[in-house]
This record gives sequence, C-alpha cells and structure tokens, in this order.
Amino acid sequence: MGVEYSIGIDPGLNRTGYALLERTPRGPRLCEGGVIRSTASKTLAERVHEIGSGLREVLEEFGPATMAIEQVFSTPKHPKTALMMAHARGAILMAARDAGAIVVHYTPAQVKKLLTGSGRASKEQVQHAVSRELGLDEILEPNDVADAFAVALCHYHTVRIAA
Repeated sequence: MGVEYSIGIDPGLNRTGYALLERTPRGPRLCEGGVIRSTASKTLAERVHEIGSGLREVLEEFGPATMAIEQVFSTPKHPKTALMMAHARGAILMAARDAGAIVVHYTPAQVKKLLTGSGRASKEQVQHAVSRELGLDEILEPNDVADAFAVALCHYHTVRIAA
C-alpha cells in the first residue's frame, strides 16, 4: 500500500495556502506546505487560472486522495472578500475534481472547535494548536499555510473519529 496523503486548503484569490499530511500509524505527519500566489496586476480570469494551475501541479505531484477545504464565509462588512474567495474556490474545486480527489468542506468554526475546543478561537490559538499537533517548535508561517494545516488536521481527526 502506498503513502496516503490528504491536502488541506485555505482558499484565497491573492494567496491560497495548501498543506499536505501523511496518515501514519503514529498520527499525522507534515509533508509539505506552501502558498500559491496570484498576480494582483492581472485580470480576474488570469488570477483564478494561476491559483487553479498552481494547485493542479501540487495535486499531480502528490496525488492526495482527499482534499479538505475551508468553506466560504461572508460578513456584511466584507462581502467582496467572500466573492473573491469564491472565485478561487471554483478553480480549486475544478483542479481537485480533475485530479480525482474527494473534496470535503469544513466551516471555519468546525476547524477551530475541533483543534482548540472553541469555535470562536483566535487565529493565534489555532496556530498554536497546529504547531502542538504537528510537534513543531515554532508557529507555521505564513498564516495561509498554518490555516491550511488546520483544515487538513480537522479532516484527519474527523475521519479518525468516524472510523
């Protein structure tokens, strides 16, 4: 049996964080994390394509069976943010489907609650929980990568609990 990878995604139009975890008998193992960036001076279509193409490369290299992605959330104060994230998510979902990955969606509150015990945890609390869970001495940077690992860990534990 080969290595079983899953990937967590923190979607964004400017930067999309990704995080690959390996499922091992001793728990989750950090494999790789990074950021896929789009070029702000390009058109929306070009930026969405950059995100989708960048993720497609990661998916082709590692072939994760599952992709966990944070759901779009919106607030009345920042409706444009949700729209921009939705554009990126569309490209991400298409890349995942093309790669044959099963896609699972988690709300920010689900991720926070599973990792910290509170659905209202701060970004710093989540980052510390991720570092502790992965046995790291430092907080992952940038926060897009830390958030992607949080989503990946949420999925890892959700599947483990269900089993």
